[in-house]
Amino acid sequence: MEKKRWKKMLYILLGSISLGVGALGAVLPVLPTVPFLLVSACCFGKGSEHLQRWFLGTKLYQKNLESYSRGEGMIWKVKIRIIIIVTLTMGIGFLMMGRVPVGRWILGIIWLGHLIYFLFGVKTISEPRE
Repeated sequence: MEKKRWKKMLYILLGSISLGVGALGAVLPVLPTVPFLLVSACCFGKGSEHLQRWFLGTKLYQKNLESYSRGEGMIWKVKIRIIIIVTLTMGIGFLMMGRVPVGRWILGIIWLGHLIYFLFGVKTISEPRE
């Protein structure tokens, strides 16, 4: 019983940290938002039903992940923001790997896969009306 309690507390802690970083990512152009919010949703789902319900009701979740989680897709604004942030982040890594050509190739391939996935794999939906 005690082990299960510690596991739930760990999930809640990881979800809270991920939520904080994801919230910062909504404001700072260098940090991605969506991956951290996905981790938060997963951790809260395993750690606490109450926190999961709360998180699913936040504007941060509803604006960035709700339609994607339902399998509907993402609006252009969110897709473009993700693409730009990942491109900038990977670009910094690319520049820092000047002496590691294999690393540059790997980053380039991952970046290309990222672009293909978000441009063609994730359905684009219209902006929801408020």
